Amino acid sequence: MILEALPRSRWQRGAVFAALAGFVAFGVWALRSYDPNAADSPFMGCLFLAFTGFYCPGCGTTRALHALLHGDVAGMVAMNPLLPVLMLATPVIALHGMGRPLPLPAAVLKAVNSPRLWLVVLLGYWVARNLPWWPFTWLAPG
Repeated sequence: MILEALPRSRWQRGAVFAALAGFVAFGVWALRSYDPNAADSPFMGCLFLAFTGFYCPGCGTTRALHALLHGDVAGMVAMNPLLPVLMLATPVIALHGMGRPLPLPAAVLKAVNSPRLWLVVLLGYWVARNLPWWPFTWLAPG
């Protein structure tokens, strides 16, 4: 497990979380300062899209986070509709993995923590967002 690999001592754990917080703060600053939609953007485009012409599950995430940081929730959903779901599920998975009690039914916790569920969701989303007809075209970034 990833959580077992975390340092045991309090100061080491604090250093890991401080580094993580610094990384997140830098990302927020960069996304607030630079527009990934601009032609001269310092952000790299999706390599999978560049090589294959198909959208990956993460295509549009940088632009979606940029939109969210600028208060454009509709723009965020338009760029990557799966991102809000992942943003809600990630803290639940992390807190449950750390052994924190959560006020959710056991069936919900079991489903959210199921690797099979996420494998099906990500693969299904990957295929569906590349289908060229309505309503699947709504899943494509933009």
